[in-house]
Amino acid sequence: MSQELIQKKSWVLISVFKENTNPDDLTRITPQIQDIIDDWQSTGKIMLSGAFNDNATGMAVFDATEQEANEFYDKYDKICSGILEYTMYQWDAMPILSLLSSNA
Repeated sequence: MSQELIQKKSWVLISVFKENTNPDDLTRITPQIQDIIDDWQSTGKIMLSGAFNDNATGMAVFDATEQEANEFYDKYDKICSGILEYTMYQWDAMPILSLLSSNA
């Protein structure tokens, strides 16, 4: 295994609309969120994301070093602060995204 693969961990970012979320705010931040996801994926990294059926909660799962994950979270925070509630966790799941990205 390469050193890079060993340093990468799985992360999950859970987001939910705040109770007072304005639909105009969502319209404003959606393209910005898509941009940071596109930037992430343009470097060959994989991110799986989507909404839950409650129409208020979303989740993104990705593999990254701790530094990469924190940098992504900081960008996300600048976009979503005040509009969404969100938390990022290290997820001790099988490193499937690392395996997928190394085979791509």
